[in-house]
Amino acid sequence: MEFFKVLQPLMRYLCLTLLFASPVVMAVDGLKPFVLAASIDDQALSAVSAEVTLKLQNAGFDVIGQYSPYDDAVILVFSSAQLRDLATSSKRGGYGAVLRVSLTRNNGKIELAYTNPLYWANAYRMQADVESIAAQLKSSLGYEKNFGSGELSLTASDLREYHYTFMMEYFDDPSVLNHFDSHQQAVATVRDNLAKRVSASNQVFELKLGSDIDDKEMTLFGVGLKGVDEDDCSSDAYIMGRIDKGSLRHTAHLPYEILVYGNQVEALYGRFRIALSWPHLPMMASDTGATFFSIMCAPGSIEDSLSAVAGASRETQGKAK
Repeated sequence: MEFFKVLQPLMRYLCLTLLFASPVVMAVDGLKPFVLAASIDDQALSAVSAEVTLKLQNAGFDVIGQYSPYDDAVILVFSSAQLRDLATSSKRGGYGAVLRVSLTRNNGKIELAYTNPLYWANAYRMQADVESIAAQLKSSLGYEKNFGSGELSLTASDLREYHYTFMMEYFDDPSVLNHFDSHQQAVATVRDNLAKRVSASNQVFELKLGSDIDDKEMTLFGVGLKGVDEDDCSSDAYIMGRIDKGSLRHTAHLPYEILVYGNQVEALYGRFRIALSWPHLPMMASDTGATFFSIMCAPGSIEDSLSAVAGASRETQGKAK
């Protein structure tokens, strides 16, 4: 018996090393998760945020949420009638109904970046042509380069079947957080728990959508996770402080989403959702110290926090069928 107690941690370590060893796919040409629109001379983030909001509105987008997960970072979440129409034209397409702009003070500049519509539409398996949306953002916010995956670059087909490595979750392997008798009951529960700041959460946005092609009603929530203390590894600051160390920041990775899909509440599993924003991040070692091993506790902790928001414990969850 004592032998197995000693062996168990070693086996867990070896399994995790195998699971996180390296990304599954590599392509010569392809897509990256973020676009650097501009590097701006340092000034008040509130002023830049107001200017960016106006530019988005003039381009036909709706800013539906704002979030500052920690000092020197602001995220604007936006949508549009076109994005919402594309979302309802795809199975579980609610995740693609929003995009994010980030303003991050870094190295004496403010990095203006946004999520690459082409990358995320494919990652979420949307039946959608988002070239016109990408062109609108380039015209209204600017464009310097795509970034966010190092030397790794993924094709559209890679992203549609993306998972980080062997035995990791795909897009259609979400965490099912809770089940309800109706869509309305599920939405009300999530909304109420966010208002109560259950698990140190807060609501960044709520976006009611129509039904998808499977006739499942969708409502998308953006959830900020502040953490109950500085050691809470579900918190946005904990995770970003350990892996967002590149020369350009991945701040637009946040916030996480909860999708009320029909009568169930779900979220993309952490090992999928985080890896999409850092598909090149190594498991064990890097020049900056950023590794998946440093946030090994995060996927389960995020799931616990989002489960509480959905009104359930982790033990009551079930995998989607």
